[in-house]
Amino acid sequence: MLKNKISLAVKHAFSAGVVSTALIYAPISAAEETKVDKDLEVISITGSRIRQPGAVSASPIISIGEKELGFQQEPEVEQILRSLPATVPGDGSNANNGSAGASTINLRGLGAERSLVLMNGRRMIPFNYDGEVDTSVIPSALIERIDLVTGGASAVYGSDAIAGAVNIVLKDDFQGVVFDAKHSETGEGDGDKDSFSLTLGSNLADDKGNVVLSLGWMKRDQILLGDRPLGLLGIETGSGANYQEFLNGEPPVPAPDACSGPNSVESGGSTTAFPTRFAIVGAGDTGSGQFRNDGTLAATDCSVFNFNPYNFYQTPSERYSATALGSYNITDDHQVYSSVNFTSTSVDTQVAPSGTFGAVFNLPLANPLIGDQARQFMLDGAAQALAAGTLDGTNWQDVNGNGVVDEADYLSVQLRRRTLELGARTERFDSTQFQLVTGMTGYFLDDWQYDVSYQYGESNRTTVRGGYTNLTNIQNALDTTDGVTCKNGDASCVPINLFGGFGTITEEMSGYAQAIALQQQKYSQEIFTATVNGSLDFIEIPGAGAPLAMSFGYEKRKEKGLFEPDECLKLAPASCQGGAGGNLQPISGGFSVDELFMEGYLPILDGLPGAETLDVEFGFRWADYDSVGSNETWKLGLNWRPVSDVLVRVMQQQATRAPNVGEIASPVVTGLDNARQDPCSKANKDDIDDALKQLCMSTGMSEAQVGSVQNVISGQVQVISGTDPLNAPGAEEASTFTAGIVWTPELDTLENFTITLDYYDIDIDDVIGEFSAQEILDACYERADTASCNKINRVGGALTIAGAGIEQFTVNKKNQRAEGIELGFNFSVMMEEMGELQFSGNVNKYLTQESQSGDLTPVIDCKGKFSTSCDPVSELRWVQRTSWVWEDLTMSLQWRHIDGVDMELSQAANSFEKFRSIESYDYFDLFASYHATENIIVNFGIDNILEKEPPVVGGEAGSTRANSGNTFPSNYDVLGRKFKMGIKVQF
Repeated sequence: MLKNKISLAVKHAFSAGVVSTALIYAPISAAEETKVDKDLEVISITGSRIRQPGAVSASPIISIGEKELGFQQEPEVEQILRSLPATVPGDGSNANNGSAGASTINLRGLGAERSLVLMNGRRMIPFNYDGEVDTSVIPSALIERIDLVTGGASAVYGSDAIAGAVNIVLKDDFQGVVFDAKHSETGEGDGDKDSFSLTLGSNLADDKGNVVLSLGWMKRDQILLGDRPLGLLGIETGSGANYQEFLNGEPPVPAPDACSGPNSVESGGSTTAFPTRFAIVGAGDTGSGQFRNDGTLAATDCSVFNFNPYNFYQTPSERYSATALGSYNITDDHQVYSSVNFTSTSVDTQVAPSGTFGAVFNLPLANPLIGDQARQFMLDGAAQALAAGTLDGTNWQDVNGNGVVDEADYLSVQLRRRTLELGARTERFDSTQFQLVTGMTGYFLDDWQYDVSYQYGESNRTTVRGGYTNLTNIQNALDTTDGVTCKNGDASCVPINLFGGFGTITEEMSGYAQAIALQQQKYSQEIFTATVNGSLDFIEIPGAGAPLAMSFGYEKRKEKGLFEPDECLKLAPASCQGGAGGNLQPISGGFSVDELFMEGYLPILDGLPGAETLDVEFGFRWADYDSVGSNETWKLGLNWRPVSDVLVRVMQQQATRAPNVGEIASPVVTGLDNARQDPCSKANKDDIDDALKQLCMSTGMSEAQVGSVQNVISGQVQVISGTDPLNAPGAEEASTFTAGIVWTPELDTLENFTITLDYYDIDIDDVIGEFSAQEILDACYERADTASCNKINRVGGALTIAGAGIEQFTVNKKNQRAEGIELGFNFSVMMEEMGELQFSGNVNKYLTQESQSGDLTPVIDCKGKFSTSCDPVSELRWVQRTSWVWEDLTMSLQWRHIDGVDMELSQAANSFEKFRSIESYDYFDLFASYHATENIIVNFGIDNILEKEPPVVGGEAGSTRANSGNTFPSNYDVLGRKFKMGIKVQF
């Protein structure tokens, strides 16, 4: 009895108002309700804990069924979800620089931290202290369906469900044995992805329960930017440099012989190059220049470093997983259940070799590794700076006190040298994740259901970072006057030669100059939940057809996060790892929350003209955090069926998100953030008027430094970030509204016809985050905002030197909003002997996609835009599938449409004209499946059949994580045509 009640409820959990890219599930009609078994009538759906007859959803739900999952032939859940119009790509296999080595979901472009990820209606354990879930740990072989609920679901599931919730529903009553093998590779013969899974399930004796075990393995091979023509060379977004060479199929133009070396090019790269670039701190262009391979130093720059080829278009990864599910009926009315999931993953990211990146060094002019001509160049430049007043005790150590810069003295200098001899910079993320759920459910008082459960999850991650320069050791190695020993007296110190081209750093020098660092992260989550739900028979509106259905519950949740970097990474203002972007400090924190919640479903009318049914859905949750205090969330919805084949649904909700561990417990550290330009740098010297000059000087520059310091490097600037100990952020609040219509007519020519049209409006206040570096720069230098100017800290007049930075503490910002319309449809055509044609689709159109950090900052409108502030957000996206099913053969064609986007206006003015817009993109994917025997199914697929090339926008058009290889590799197919093959054996 209990098995039927529970398993059948789950099977029909998405029976109403659900849109799928494979199949749109229509609401159960009144006529159908009378035909089903009593055990089928009382069901629950994602987005509610209520069980009620003929359940329908007042919130829009997109559901990806098992059939669509089979069409995708994809072992990574994130890859499936990113193609949905409701999502914007987050972290994943095509994110490299800035990736956390995970796969995240970003609903409605509102951030992964605002998309709650569930498994069987229960929270999944986050992989980091930012509370984000790594979807790569989901056992894909066990997925029955994936439900995406639009709008705030906090009244049902608690914090974080502001944009919505993603519920991964697993098969919990599986019987038999299934072996599933998948392989994919690109048309170039690379990027292989292989996966195997073995799933076994059986009912217990006398159908007392069920046990399921699923084991899985997946391996993903790397694809470097250098493996594709588009990624061979950095194309400059601002000037378009190297774009024509790419179009012509020409290789990167190498630097002149005097500055030659591996990946040393004329343009399209980093100013941290080789040979070394030299500058006296605070002296502007006076005395600055670039070395040549022969050790001479000239005032003209002759090369940049092409960092592109080293990065990944597809990061390599390997994953092992094991999942066990079990249930046992103690009696007809009481059942115990449990599930255990364990996953081990390894992900590698890689960027170009490290360097000194303009770090400040105290350089003895008597260093014998400096050539005579180069030393005289430095002396002459220092003398000019002294005369100009830009050389003083802050950047010059007059050792002999003679008031003249000579060989006995020290200068504070910036050396931009790419340390190619140390190899590429790598980060390896090794993670294990464990989650246990155990509980008991059953019935009392005849039809009231209880459910008591305990779950514990733990995520452990070790990150090893190699190939970086050890800045402390390099400083020691530069401080030599004999070229053999270092003045610090350390016998292991090897003097280093940075005063020339490739090869001046020997193997012995590399051994002392490099740094390998380790960081560890642990996150734990503990949840106790108790719920009861059933019908209050004494509360029934006459003629409504059913009484009030209610659910009551209590939840206790504890979350703890721990981050521990090694001593190398802790060093301030920059770690010992040059090129790592600042320093890191330990994080240790957590929070505990007690929550009481209730839901109700009240039928109002039934069987009346113009009101076949009219039901009201409501809910309330009270939460008490030990970190931010108490808050309340609620929902109120209406389901109205004027006639049997039309459903109108409306839902208003108040949602919340409490700050995560990283937002309440992060220490102040330095790092990097995206910025287009330093308005006070030499890149903008021709546009600096008197007003701007005064503002520049107000942020710590001398008059001589204005217009002469280094601009931001590779679109990044130094920042100072963390939790403000005097002003910790509070919780976010969101008002979400959805309204829609579901039409399920009975048609003679079309089967299973369903069409849904929904409007959504998600409006978030007190958004937790940081003002971007560009917002602060603009507020200071364009709007003369004193508070913003006070956040800009310069060293030697620059923002690129260690210790400099823009303060961007975690705060409550003003607002973020996503508004749009979503259309879903499904129908099929029977063709008698020729089988069946099935059509389905999902379309999303944004009406609003914007944010505003503060009252004095402009609104950032990301609808139909891309920029450093907006990952591409197409105004219109759709996915449509047409399938032909004939006996044992299934063939399916998927059409993915991405509307064109334009560069944000504030950024477009200083960008190459052809990079200011991206045209609409249409991809077509083909799938075929054949039942070779009763037990064997073979699958074949081709993604991007037409081999559509990705758009070209250069390397500074977007954020570092999203914009890589001169394009947006997570938003557009960068790998070309992809072939997929699979075989499934089942008994």
